[in-house]
Amino acid sequence: MNSAPPRLLTIAGSDSGGGAGVQADLKTFEAHGGFGMTAITAVTAQNTCAVTAIHPIPPEVVAAQIDAVFSDLGVDAVKIGMLGGAAVTRAVAERLLAWRQAGQAPPVVLDPVMVAKSGDVLLEPEAISALAEVLLPLATLVTPNLPEAAALTGEPVATEAQRLAAAERLAERGPAVLIKGGHGEGEEVVDLLLASGQLHRFVGLRLPGRATHGTGCTLSSAIAARLARGEELPEAVQGAISYLRRSIEAAPRLGQGHGPVAHKVAMELRA
Repeated sequence: MNSAPPRLLTIAGSDSGGGAGVQADLKTFEAHGGFGMTAITAVTAQNTCAVTAIHPIPPEVVAAQIDAVFSDLGVDAVKIGMLGGAAVTRAVAERLLAWRQAGQAPPVVLDPVMVAKSGDVLLEPEAISALAEVLLPLATLVTPNLPEAAALTGEPVATEAQRLAAAERLAERGPAVLIKGGHGEGEEVVDLLLASGQLHRFVGLRLPGRATHGTGCTLSSAIAARLARGEELPEAVQGAISYLRRSIEAAPRLGQGHGPVAHKVAMELRA
């Protein structure tokens, strides 16, 4: 009999262009040998150039999707992406807390999606405080990019020392913190992971090209998939970064804007 694959739940918005959101998450889960499940928070009309429409899903429907998955299939890891508004944010936190109290407490990777690669806003301003108050304490890891880290902490993140300070402030809420350096300057990208009081630096050359649509979604989903497989957090982050870099390097030339990555690339996974 075949062993069951890791059960991976994404709580995020749908991307009609297929490069980000739940579409990117499901592709990443499959690439890591996982079984993907969804709780869709919003339906968006978007492509590589712009987000042209957003239809939020009612909070009670988002909550019902989460309950449907947990109550029957079970969950080995959760990835949270686009939430859109404060009501959905609080509904997600309430259901995850309820299932944790019921004995299901899988690792949670929170990607605080605030702005699309095109520049379109995906998180209402009033939802930022709700995310910090009710979701950060439930997260195993939060993965903000530089603008998101600045928005969540109200602090500058221009230097590495400032980014570490922002990570420390976010960690006060409970989660490990991965400050992504992709929005920084220079030839190198430096990602900082603060976990259990220890700092881990991941340094790589900045890759050329425009295949950056959905990179945050892909990275956080890869980390969740690897945590579900039993990897320790620093190992999961390192493996996910390597996977994302290969996905960018192999990206198809699709769209006229920021194109998608190639999610189905070869990788090494621990048995």
